[in-house]
Amino acid sequence: MRFALCNEVLQPLPFPQQCKLAADLGYDGLELAPFTLADDPTELTDAEIAGYRRTAEDHGLTIFGLHWLLVAPAGLSIVSPDAALRQRTKEVMVRLVELCAALGGSYLVHGSPKQRSVPEGSTREQALERARECLSGAAAAAARCGVTYCLEPLARRETDLFNTVEECAALVEEIGSPALRTMVDCSAAGQTEKLPVHEVMAQWMPRGVIGHVQVNDPNRRGPGQGALDFGPVLRVLRDMEAQGHFPGILGVEPFDYVPDGPGCAAHSIGFLRGVLQGLQAHG
Repeated sequence: MRFALCNEVLQPLPFPQQCKLAADLGYDGLELAPFTLADDPTELTDAEIAGYRRTAEDHGLTIFGLHWLLVAPAGLSIVSPDAALRQRTKEVMVRLVELCAALGGSYLVHGSPKQRSVPEGSTREQALERARECLSGAAAAAARCGVTYCLEPLARRETDLFNTVEECAALVEEIGSPALRTMVDCSAAGQTEKLPVHEVMAQWMPRGVIGHVQVNDPNRRGPGQGALDFGPVLRVLRDMEAQGHFPGILGVEPFDYVPDGPGCAAHSIGFLRGVLQGLQAHG
């Protein structure tokens, strides 16, 4: 099992320092938020993209994937009634898929709650249809580039669209692209799902619809800094990986950094590796 640190945790450190610290702490790679790379990440040049990839590799890290996709450039939406804006958003999504592949990544996580919440004056059904159109385009681009595009279920306090794995899986199965999946964010799942997080994973992973997992606590802090028991979570993930239902990459994505970004990153990786060691010791 490999661990990717979501790089915004280490802002405002320059990217080379982010890589050095993540490597020193024992992470296997990074999960990048594109807005940390440029005000408009779609305008990154091939040379700049190659530079980020080389910097990570020079520190022994892999850029595993991207998340927080639609923060920049500003004003994007997959549910807007404005067809021109949705077209612009689709173009950005396609470019980010290409960026992920060029960086050496294998997945993208589509969270971006503000850019998918049902707009005023629209029905939920209208928003779903617009989202389906945009996500179908992203799935086609992901298939061309050999990566997986994951629609992230988010807590209802963040958005009113796509809140559970079941809701996301329904759209994934409807679109029917092998490059489109959903995923599990432990914080959101712990707030929203009816079943415990590890049971959600055990239920859905064998169906082939889960492309990624992010680990964090429902209190939005790092793993081990809240009430969620990660023993059952990591046990299920270990078993699912062995059965070929999980690719084995965990994105560490806290939102509330305690005591600070570097400290939270250090605690998270130490805690997770300790839990895994305990599982290995006890079978």
